Amino acid sequence: MYGQSSIVPLKREHLSMDNGWRFALGHAYDPAKDFYNGTSGFSYFAKTGYGDGAASPQFDDRGWRKINLPHDWAVELPFSPRGSLSHGSKAIGRNFPEASVGWYRKTFVVPAADWGKHISIAFDGVFRNSIVWVNGHYLGTEPSGYNSFEYDIAEYLNYGGDNVIAVRADATMEEGWFYEGAGIYRHVWLNITDQLHIATNGTFVTTQVKNNTAAVTATATVVNEDKKERSFSVTQTIVDAGGKALTTNRVKGLNLKPFASQDVKSILSVNDPQLWSIEMPYLHRLITTIEENGILVDTYTTTFGIRTIRFDTNEGFFLNDKHVKIKGTNNHQDHAGVGTAIPDALLDFRIRILKSMGCNAYRCSHNPPSPELLDACDRLGMVVIDENRLMGVASTELNDLKRMILRDRNHPSVISWSIGNEEWAIEGSITGTRIAATMQAFAKSVDSTRYITAAISGGIGYGISTTIDVLGYNYVATKNTDEQHQKYPNQFSWGTEEGSTVASRGIYTDDLSRHQLAAYDRKQNDFFYSIEQSWKHYAGLPYLAGMFIWTGFDYRGEPTPFGWPSIESYHGMLDACGFPKDDYYYLKSWWTDQTVVHLLPHWNLPGKEGQEIRVCAYSNCDEVELFLNSKSLGKKTMEPNGHLEWLVKYEAGTLEAIGYKKGIKAGRDVVKTTLTPAQLKLLTNQPAIKGDGKDIAVITVQAADKNNLVVPTADNEIGFSINGPGKIIGVGNGNQTSLEPDQYLERVDIVNIGNLKEKFVDDLNVTAEVAAGYDDSGWQNAFKDTRDDKFGQKVRALVYRAGFNVPSDAAAAVATFFSKSIGKVESIYINGKEIAHQIEENKEKYEFKLEAGLLHSGMNTIAIVATPLLNANIWAGVNTDPGLIQLVYPPSPYKRKLFNGYAQVIVQSTGQPGTINLKAASPGLKEQTVEITAANK
Repeated sequence: MYGQSSIVPLKREHLSMDNGWRFALGHAYDPAKDFYNGTSGFSYFAKTGYGDGAASPQFDDRGWRKINLPHDWAVELPFSPRGSLSHGSKAIGRNFPEASVGWYRKTFVVPAADWGKHISIAFDGVFRNSIVWVNGHYLGTEPSGYNSFEYDIAEYLNYGGDNVIAVRADATMEEGWFYEGAGIYRHVWLNITDQLHIATNGTFVTTQVKNNTAAVTATATVVNEDKKERSFSVTQTIVDAGGKALTTNRVKGLNLKPFASQDVKSILSVNDPQLWSIEMPYLHRLITTIEENGILVDTYTTTFGIRTIRFDTNEGFFLNDKHVKIKGTNNHQDHAGVGTAIPDALLDFRIRILKSMGCNAYRCSHNPPSPELLDACDRLGMVVIDENRLMGVASTELNDLKRMILRDRNHPSVISWSIGNEEWAIEGSITGTRIAATMQAFAKSVDSTRYITAAISGGIGYGISTTIDVLGYNYVATKNTDEQHQKYPNQFSWGTEEGSTVASRGIYTDDLSRHQLAAYDRKQNDFFYSIEQSWKHYAGLPYLAGMFIWTGFDYRGEPTPFGWPSIESYHGMLDACGFPKDDYYYLKSWWTDQTVVHLLPHWNLPGKEGQEIRVCAYSNCDEVELFLNSKSLGKKTMEPNGHLEWLVKYEAGTLEAIGYKKGIKAGRDVVKTTLTPAQLKLLTNQPAIKGDGKDIAVITVQAADKNNLVVPTADNEIGFSINGPGKIIGVGNGNQTSLEPDQYLERVDIVNIGNLKEKFVDDLNVTAEVAAGYDDSGWQNAFKDTRDDKFGQKVRALVYRAGFNVPSDAAAAVATFFSKSIGKVESIYINGKEIAHQIEENKEKYEFKLEAGLLHSGMNTIAIVATPLLNANIWAGVNTDPGLIQLVYPPSPYKRKLFNGYAQVIVQSTGQPGTINLKAASPGLKEQTVEITAANK
C-alpha cells in the first residue's frame, strides 16, 4: 500500500448518540419532584443494578419532552433578577431548585452480534455533576462540567434488546464565574471495539522538521481487555489530505496479558512535508491498525499536523521557524440563541469571523473546550491556549489536567497548556509557586512538546510568575513587563488578557440609564488599557509574543460595569451574535494585510444638528481624508497601530473617508443618513447546508429604508416563520439588556394521577361508578389489600377512581394519556367518557390521544374498571401507577427585536433534503424570505 491511495477498513464503531433523548427537569432536594431517585430500600450505591426512580430502566418517561443533543436547558429558562448575575441572570442555581436539575433518558438497541466486544459510552461534556446509569447500573459521577469522560458498559447491556441510559445533571452549583449552560451540552458517543484495541485518546503524534524532512514519532497505547492473552502486530501509516499513504511502519510479535496495556512506538519519515500553519492548515492522518493472525482487529485514526513551535525569550513565538506575533482573543463557549449547546458548524462560523479580524490565536477561557472547537481551529488555522479549569495538585486536579492533555495533545492548533487563571488566593504566594511548579512538571510528563502558561492578574516578580514557562500577563497597565523581563531573562511571556474595554454595538453616546456604553475605544479605568494602548504595548516589545484580547465575542454574564437588567458582557470585539463592534475594525487594520477604512459613528443623529461629533477612522492606509457632503474636512497621516479623529459639526447627509497608500486611493468607507425602515433584508452565511440534521445556516436580519440603506438605529420587532426541512434553534440581537427569549419551544406539562380509591364490583360492566360526578367519598384507598391469590379468588373486578387537576390553559394543549396497566383487563374513563375498552395488560404500555374538550380547567376524574393484578410471588408488588397525562402546548412563533439595525436567526437542518424558506415580517415593513438548500448527506 505504500505510496498508493487506499481505503482502510474500519473495525471500530464511533456512533453518535445525540438523537432520540427525552428530557425533564427534576429537583435539587425534593425527592418527589426528582422522580424519587435514590429513595428505594437499596440505593444504587448499596446494590449493583438498583438504579431507581428515573434511573430505573422500567421508569416511564413517555411524558418527557423529546430532544436531540447537544442541549442546554439553561438557555431555555427565563431571566430573573434573582438569578446569578455572573451567569447571565437565568432562573437557575440555588434560588431555583426546581430548574437546576435535569434528567435525560435514551433507549437504544445493541445488536446480539456485538456480544463479546468492548463497548463504552463517552460524553464530551455534561454541565454539571453528572450521574450516569445504564439499565439501572450506576456508572459514575463526573463533578466538572468541562471534562470528557467515558464508561465501559458491555457487561450491563441487553444484547438484541432495549437498553436505557439515564443521566442526572445538577447545575445548582456554579463552576466558573460566567455563563456555563446546563445539561448534556456536548456530544455523546457509543464506542464499539474488539477487546484488543487502541485506548481512548491512546495515540500521541509529535513532529520534528529538519532539512525538509519530518520525523514523525507515533505512539499508540494498546489495551487488552480480554480474559486471555493476545498476540498481535501494529501497523502505523501516515496518509495525506487526499488519502494517499506516505509512509508506514509495522511492529510484529507483540503480546499482551489480560487487562494489560503497552505503548507501541514508530518513527516515520515524511519527505517534503506539507506543513500545518495558520495560513495553510494542512492536516495529515495517522492510521493505526492492530492485526491478529492476519485478521484486522482495530483501526484508529488520528488527525495531526506536521509543524514546529518554539518561543524565544527576546523575539516571541515561532511557527515552523517563522516569527508569528500572537493576535489572539479570549472566548467563553456560548453564542446568542443557543447558549453552550453550540452546533459544530457554528463553531466554524465563530472561528472564521475571528480570523476575518486578523485573529490568529484563541484562548479557551477558562476551561477545556469541546473537541470540535479544536477540530475547527485545526482545519481553519488558529493556534490555541488550551486551559485547565482548576489549579491544584491533589489527584483530582492532576487527573483532570492529564485527561485534558491526553484528549487534546494531537491537535496541531494547541501550542500551550494553561494551568490556571487569576488564582488570586495563591498566585503571589509560596503555595502558588509550589502548585504551579508541580503542575507544570506534571503536564510536561504527559506532553513535553508544548509550553506551559498561567494567567496572572495580580503582582508579578513573585509567586507563580517566578516559575512558569510562559508568563501570562493579565492587564499590563498595572505591571512593568520590562522589569520582569530583565529580572527573568530566560522566561517567555505574552498577554493572556488585555483590553477589557466595554461597549455596546452601534451606540456612540453613553446612556447609563439604559445600560448603553459608547463604542469608541477607551480604557475601562486605570487598571486597564484601551485596545489601541494594549496593542501598541505588545506590538512595540519583541520579547512579548503577543496578546489575547478580552474578549473576541460578548458572552452571557459578567455585565461589567452594570447589574440587572444587563445580562451579557460588554467586552467583545464582536457581540454575542458575531456582529462586529467598531474595535473589530481597529484590530483588522493592524492585524491583517487587507486594506481597511472604517468610519464611526453612523450618521443618523437627529437633534444634533450643528453639534460637534467625534468621528474616528480605523485604517491601515498611510493617509485618510474625510468628506462631509462632498466637502473635504482634511487629510491626516495615520500613525502605525493608531487611528485618526475629526470633530465634525453634524448635518445629515453623507460622511465619506478615503484612504491613500503612497498617495494613491486604496480604500473608502461611507456612512449615510437614512430614512425610516421600509423593508427587511435577510442574508445567510451559506445558501446550502447538509441535510444531516446537524448543519446550520446563520441568518443576518436587517431593516433598510426605501433606498436600500440599512438603518443603523432600527429596533423593529421581527417575526419569523419557517417551512421545509429546517427549524429555528435560536435568535439573538447582541443587545446586552434584552430579556427576550433565546428560544421558543413547545411546553410540556405532566399531570400525575395519584391517590386512587377503589371499590370491588362483580364484573367489568359497570356504569354508575365511572360517571364524572359519581360520589366516591366512601371508597377505601386503593391497593390497601395484598394482591395475593386469596384476593384474586375474592375479588372479581374493581373500579379505581381519582381526581386530577388540569391547568386553566389546558384547552390550548394537545393531551395524551400514557397508561400503565393496573389490571389484567381494564376499561378507562376520563370525565365519564370511555377512552379504552377492556384492553389487556400490556407491558409495553398504551397511549391515548384525548380529544379536544375532554379535559376542563380544574378538577377532572379518571375511572378504571379492571380485573385485579396479582403478585407473582410474596416479595413482588403489582403496579399501582395508572399512568400520566401529558399536555403539549405549541410554541409561540419566533420573534426578536432588532438592536441597532441587526438581529440573527440560526436555522438547522432537520435531516431531510429539500428547500428551507425562512420568512421575516414586521408591521409596516416589506417582508423578506431567504431560501436555503438542504442537500443530501
